[in-house]
Amino acid sequence: MGEPPLVLPLADPAAEPDLVGGKGASLARLVRAGLPVPDGFHVTTHAYRLADEGREMPPEVEAAILAALPEGPLAVRSSATAEDLPDLSFAGQHDTFLDVRGPDVVDAVRRCWASLRTDRAVRYRARNGITETAMAVVVQRLVPADAAGVLFTANPVTGARDETVVNAAPGLGEALVGGEVTPESHVVRQGVVRSTGDLLDEAQVLELARLGARIQRLHGGPVDVEWARHDGRFAILQARPVTALPEVWNDSLRGDYLWTCANLGEAVPSVMTPATWSIAQALGQPPIAGHPTTGNIGGRFYLNISAALAVGTALGLGRLMRRLAEHVFGRLPEGVEVPRLPLSRVATLRAAVAAIGPFLKENRDHKRRIGGLLAAAPARAEDLRARIAATATAADLRALWTSDVRRLLHDEIRVYDAGARIGLGANAKLRRTLDRLVGERDATALLTGAHGTSGELASLGPLLALSRLRRGELDRESYLRDWGHRFADEFEVSVPRPAEDPTWLDRRLADTGPDPHDLLAGQAAAREGAWRRLVAGHPARAAALRRRLAALAESTRARERARSEMVRGFAVLRAFLVRASELTGHDAFFLALPETLAVLAGDPAPATAIPARRAAHHRYRALPRYPTVILGRFDPESWAADPDRRTDVHAPSAAPAGDGVSGFPGSAGVAEGVARVLATVDDGDALRPGEILVTTVTNIGWTPLFPRVAAVVTDIGAPLSHAAIVARELGIPAVVGCGNATTRIRTGDRIRVDGTRGTVTTLP
Repeated sequence: MGEPPLVLPLADPAAEPDLVGGKGASLARLVRAGLPVPDGFHVTTHAYRLADEGREMPPEVEAAILAALPEGPLAVRSSATAEDLPDLSFAGQHDTFLDVRGPDVVDAVRRCWASLRTDRAVRYRARNGITETAMAVVVQRLVPADAAGVLFTANPVTGARDETVVNAAPGLGEALVGGEVTPESHVVRQGVVRSTGDLLDEAQVLELARLGARIQRLHGGPVDVEWARHDGRFAILQARPVTALPEVWNDSLRGDYLWTCANLGEAVPSVMTPATWSIAQALGQPPIAGHPTTGNIGGRFYLNISAALAVGTALGLGRLMRRLAEHVFGRLPEGVEVPRLPLSRVATLRAAVAAIGPFLKENRDHKRRIGGLLAAAPARAEDLRARIAATATAADLRALWTSDVRRLLHDEIRVYDAGARIGLGANAKLRRTLDRLVGERDATALLTGAHGTSGELASLGPLLALSRLRRGELDRESYLRDWGHRFADEFEVSVPRPAEDPTWLDRRLADTGPDPHDLLAGQAAAREGAWRRLVAGHPARAAALRRRLAALAESTRARERARSEMVRGFAVLRAFLVRASELTGHDAFFLALPETLAVLAGDPAPATAIPARRAAHHRYRALPRYPTVILGRFDPESWAADPDRRTDVHAPSAAPAGDGVSGFPGSAGVAEGVARVLATVDDGDALRPGEILVTTVTNIGWTPLFPRVAAVVTDIGAPLSHAAIVARELGIPAVVGCGNATTRIRTGDRIRVDGTRGTVTTLP
């Protein structure tokens, strides 16, 4: 082999990091990939070494540089061999010179070499354990930019890898890169642009985002890219891997919104893995003019009430939407208002019309298809699980996704999800009528009966099946077939299902307490008594009210059936991810679904994010459960460190918390007893018969504990929450959505629970 060259054309195939440095090698790759990079050449590390590591300028090196010079103004940039690496950027450590012409380029090259020996560069290398490096230099035509900036293919503040952030400033951009000016910012997510300025129009921002996506594919991970614009055309000046991208899960940073996890916190009570969140995103409603409808705050699932109410208000349904939101998610804390989206009335109306279309289509699809899907769901799930387990290669599993599993998520589970929302407003309207006619206690009794001779309520299915199993009326295999997918954390795909755990059923059978069938019978008697009183007082209205009560009971059963089969579908998705992990050797629960599919197709790049995501998941799981209601920006870790933190609301405008405990009347009746405060359902063994259960939130996994208790009190909840529905059916007093019960009540306190008035009182 001959002696290495002193200079190389910018796109030369020999432009590797050891010869042209990290920056030069990156630019060479971009040029070869057809990206718009200004023309130029490299002064190689061989020239640097021949020049006594930059301390002199040999005549042959000077001659080679001058011979390669293009006409016009030039940019001269350092390119060290340890620069722009995947784990080390050296950003700002070495020098760049702009608007250099003719022979002055030789001096600029010498000064770039010298920047390798500055105190800051030496200290940086020492801190990062770099003992050997050499300096190449990139010389390019200068772009006479009217605007320039930096784009990040992942959000550098939140760590969100599904967002591209474009910063822009007038001129050449050196002041921006050096931190001397405040740029305007544009955030691109799912093709929607949110901007803080008008230096770039939307089409230009999207063009830059597409260029960033191409560069990210070349690098195999997130990158930051320096760009310039001249005469409406973009040039790429530099691209390097993002080396310090935070793994931050916090959509509260995306704007001034009001978030709630009521009911969502019931369905998804734990910190989600990235796989679970990506499934939730696939099923969620699309953004409203770029504003998110759902969010991930510290790994927990929240709904953006601001976006939902903006749609309702724009369509003239604001008052109805607020009543429905209160019924489903609970009342807002005193002093908390819903912030308006920063959209004009016309823009809000346009966004609302665009959002309501898919929503209505899902409801139509549900009505047309739900019957057939529900009937076929158990057998289809069993078949898919068997076919997933039988795949022998990653390619086989990827093909099965394309042929079948994708349809399960994006079609069938979406129909179930729509079914889980049906009839949410009917209960509130009928409740107001019954309260007026017969009073709160009898109204509560009349609104039970969803489980009865007309059909079963899925929320009670596991509880009643366990009772039949204890009595020998059901075998273990039948229980696990019908209910082995239902448990406390059933929407988190990383957690094994009861059907996967041989000991789960034994632990549940060991629980003792009253037979739930007896409780149902007692509530049926109370319901019949309430009905007789209604007929005696309002005979003319009895027939119409009976029809409305029957329709409400059926819609409740239908909603619960749809949710149960949706959960069964999540069990299939879990089986897919387990198999993906086995076949690829990468933990698919810490990848988004599209990333898992990329890994199955042979791309290892997404898996590099797994360690940081696992660490973030562990960090967020160590924190207390966040407030039910969050207004604006929220930092989970700072909040958790505050000894005066509130668990009901995070909002500066919220009225001070009182000392009392009150919430929604969940299930009528009064009970007195000893409180048992439980953090998780796994602590259920500590619950004694006749005690009052006090906890943050319950779901179907808690149902086996209900027959033991005298009453139920929760921090999170509303009239349609799990605790309220199941407690009403079993005739157990309940107060839900208190916000502060678990911080005001201690295990061993004697308390009175008034489920009719929604109050909890500590007794002497």
